[in-house]
Amino acid sequence: MDSADHNTSTVKYGIIGVGMMGREHLINLYHLRTEGVAVVAIADPHVPSQQHALDLAQSFNWALEVFQGHKELLDSGLCDVLVISTPNMTHYRILMDIINHPKAHHVLVEKPLCTTVSHCKEVVHAARKRPDILLQVGLEYRYMPPVAKLIEIVKGGSVGRVRMVAIREHRFPFLVKVNNWNRFNINSGGTLVEKCCHFFDLMRLFAGANPVRVMASGAIDVNHKDEVYDGKVPDIIDNAYVIVEFDNGSRGMLDLCMFAEGSKNEQEISVVGDIGKGEAFVPENIVRLGTREGGRDGVQTLKAEDPRIKWVVHAYAYHQLSMYDGLHHGSSYLEHVNFLSATRTEGEKAPVVDLEDGLMSVVIGVAAQLSIEIGRFVTIKEVMEG
Repeated sequence: MDSADHNTSTVKYGIIGVGMMGREHLINLYHLRTEGVAVVAIADPHVPSQQHALDLAQSFNWALEVFQGHKELLDSGLCDVLVISTPNMTHYRILMDIINHPKAHHVLVEKPLCTTVSHCKEVVHAARKRPDILLQVGLEYRYMPPVAKLIEIVKGGSVGRVRMVAIREHRFPFLVKVNNWNRFNINSGGTLVEKCCHFFDLMRLFAGANPVRVMASGAIDVNHKDEVYDGKVPDIIDNAYVIVEFDNGSRGMLDLCMFAEGSKNEQEISVVGDIGKGEAFVPENIVRLGTREGGRDGVQTLKAEDPRIKWVVHAYAYHQLSMYDGLHHGSSYLEHVNFLSATRTEGEKAPVVDLEDGLMSVVIGVAAQLSIEIGRFVTIKEVMEG
């Protein structure tokens, strides 16, 4: 795309993988159409997913070219930007094919970056040779309004020097995906990579530091134990505690439970510094801020909202689509807003969530999975070098 036309010409998107998450991206991109965005192609070998995406696109009056695989889409030359929302274990091969392709495509890849540390490192290394490509990792929890507000508060110094980050996710079990790929560690990287890379990314962001070692305890206690696929029982854990120690002396803790449908909030995030404490609650969209000096009576309760998401909710209701509450609380839409801006100022604005962020979120998850397996602290060094 000619740099002179960045803000006027249409940015043409292709979506690789149009299952549940791929169609969420399709919906969000439709709501960026007034910003000069159009989805022009999809690639997915799964015919039912293709049809669901085509039906959705037809309701938007968008005509899509359909490809069976990502290589055919790449060779078509139709797209400026690609969104990868395929099963986790396919990310590595697709990313390497895009990076090595002669035509430059900017890429938003769903989390996790890859399922193994070695594959993540290969992608990072290969991408360094393609400065003409922007690659952003879909760790979109950063954009949830209450989380974004808490990030702003913490980075503004209101809690002082961060010492502790505690994240609780109590939610429903994993959803059913195409061919049940997410029921097995070999495909997903394990629960603490597949689901929790979001939270390890946030811990690292709040702490402003890199991890040193990880200790975890987890198990398969309730979910998926009565399921069998091709003669195999799922091996993904459904609950865990994880402690992460950072190189600046701060610590993070994750409390994960995936059989807690009775929770008022799905995520509760607490960041405590030497002068105060901030908390975010999702989906209540509430942020609380207190200081040691002010005590309990001085705690402020703030409503965290983003007017851009309200507009999307109204548009969804108008088109009789799913309400925005079911689409990552607006974060995946705001993620696209940010990435579109980065693609239009290439060479000037880097993606907010880069490959290093993607790599480190996977490293912590892999270390946590290994810690559960062997029953001890696992250093980041041994995971990175192993």
